[in-house]
Amino acid sequence: MDKNQLGDILNFYRGLGVEYLNIKLNKKQSPKNTAKCLEKLKKEVERCRGCDLYKTKKHYVFGDGNPNANLMFIGEAPGASEDEQGLPFVGRAGKLLNDLLKEVGIDRQEVYIANCLKCRPPNNRDPQENELKACRPFLDKQIELIKPKIIITLGRFALTQLLGSDKKITQCRGVVFKQQMCTVIPTYHPAYLLRNPKAIEVFVNDLKTAKQYLGDFNESNN
Repeated sequence: MDKNQLGDILNFYRGLGVEYLNIKLNKKQSPKNTAKCLEKLKKEVERCRGCDLYKTKKHYVFGDGNPNANLMFIGEAPGASEDEQGLPFVGRAGKLLNDLLKEVGIDRQEVYIANCLKCRPPNNRDPQENELKACRPFLDKQIELIKPKIIITLGRFALTQLLGSDKKITQCRGVVFKQQMCTVIPTYHPAYLLRNPKAIEVFVNDLKTAKQYLGDFNESNN
């Protein structure tokens, strides 16, 4: 609804003598507006010098997907393939993730995927605390703009960023955390699945849980 349409509606009710309207606004912006805000945030990321990773990266890896997605995935940090292409989850782990999403009927084009870090750590080492701290405002802003109903954290670093440093993946995987603004479902990182194929079935079950919650949300809004 644009400003002219809203004005016409208000004038119509004013003509009927109505002095007060209780209008509920949808928290979701239009996809176009959200995409524009994300693009602005991406430019901020590309100017970031909050840690030394910008010196060794090839490309910033901001995020990718539906700007108004109800399901968001948060991973750890870009790997070599992601650093080359500037996109998240395009290497071996990303291809496995695509296959498993397809298996449970989730369209990757309809979700949003980002990482805790926007630059690749050298040799794919673990993110350091100062790096996570420097990137955290960007991740928080992505979540704020996209407003997902469900966030799936991939691996321990995404888990601790969303739920706290005392959380461990072995304790939290399989538990659904209801937060104020969204539901968080922790699971393994796809890179872990490449090393431990037996965990794929567990990962698929977590995706199915997320899909079920998405279905319940969609039904409640119809």
